[in-house]
Amino acid sequence: MEDDAPVIYGLEFQARALTPQTAETDAIRFLVGTQSLKYDNQIHVIDFDDENNIINKNVLLHQAGEIWNISASPADKGVLATCYNKTADGKVVTCAAGVEDASGAGAGRGHESPETQRALHTPGAALSPGPPSAHGSTACVAWEPAGDGKRVISLADNHILLWDLQEGSSQAVLAGSASLEGKGQLKFTTGRWSPHHNCTQAATANDTAVRGWDTRTMSQIYCIESAHGQLVRDLDFNPNKQYYLASCGDDCRVKFWDTRNVTEPVKTLEEHSHWVWSVRYNHSHDQLVLTGSSDGRVVLSNMASISSEPFGHLVDDDDLSDQEERRPEEKSQEPPQDSVIATYEEHEDSVYAVDWSSADPWLFASLSYDGRLVINRVPRALKYHILL
Repeated sequence: MEDDAPVIYGLEFQARALTPQTAETDAIRFLVGTQSLKYDNQIHVIDFDDENNIINKNVLLHQAGEIWNISASPADKGVLATCYNKTADGKVVTCAAGVEDASGAGAGRGHESPETQRALHTPGAALSPGPPSAHGSTACVAWEPAGDGKRVISLADNHILLWDLQEGSSQAVLAGSASLEGKGQLKFTTGRWSPHHNCTQAATANDTAVRGWDTRTMSQIYCIESAHGQLVRDLDFNPNKQYYLASCGDDCRVKFWDTRNVTEPVKTLEEHSHWVWSVRYNHSHDQLVLTGSSDGRVVLSNMASISSEPFGHLVDDDDLSDQEERRPEEKSQEPPQDSVIATYEEHEDSVYAVDWSSADPWLFASLSYDGRLVINRVPRALKYHILL
């Protein structure tokens, strides 16, 4: 049986911001933010109909500015955060705001409801009290992975800020902060909140360094000074192994770290020929790792040796038939070899974002700067190998 063909959706404008709608676990839904200098920007709510292999869309206006980062609340389908550029006092600054109603309830109609349209015209809780220059330009917003969706971290220039989004209010209360100290213009580029340790840790990237933070005290807990030879672009935590972190950057590499010992990466991937912009672990099967690069390619890798199932899918003895039990010599105890599973080349421009669906662990999306969104599936042979 052949693998399903990719499904391609073209946006009218350039784009680099992509996220799955994390709180939506029934429908396959992605959110894409556009970057247009001349026209009002948009958030495209993309619903993928897996049975019929078609895309339904709902386009929401985002008049505040061009979207550089988009993230969805893990608890509320109706809430997302955007980081966007706007002009203030003759300078371009990047702001962040929480936006109400991205539930996608109207997906497929082709038009947003008046209520949704109004909500997106007037973004909700702004993650910067006072003037935009109070903390600088916001690079990204990361939600607390488990919880009620009321706590977020934002990165603004050299500040890491912990916010409490108040119930029924447009106010975001600053609950804690820390700053990078050192010479030069230190700026955060990206960050991720760890799903482990009761959500008390986060990781950030600035220049070539990766740092870990304790969100209770907003203090640094580890630092990988030269994680990459050039700028670090993205981070992601292994969802099933609490100390494992992936990073990627402008040195064309993807590196995997054990944060208990950061002197050397536990593994390095060198499959791209240009900057690697995005790295994502599969939420259910952490041996599957996606990367996207400005070489225009998406690479799906099998990192079995550093996954939570290094010997493949674990089967209980009770599940084995008598016939299977008689052939123990056929069951290899050697871990599967790490390898590239597939390289996807449907893009013609830099791939700035890749991400897995929250509803289907075998499906993922990639976004290139020319506004092309591609939805692909894990090859069936590998899917059945992992499951069976």
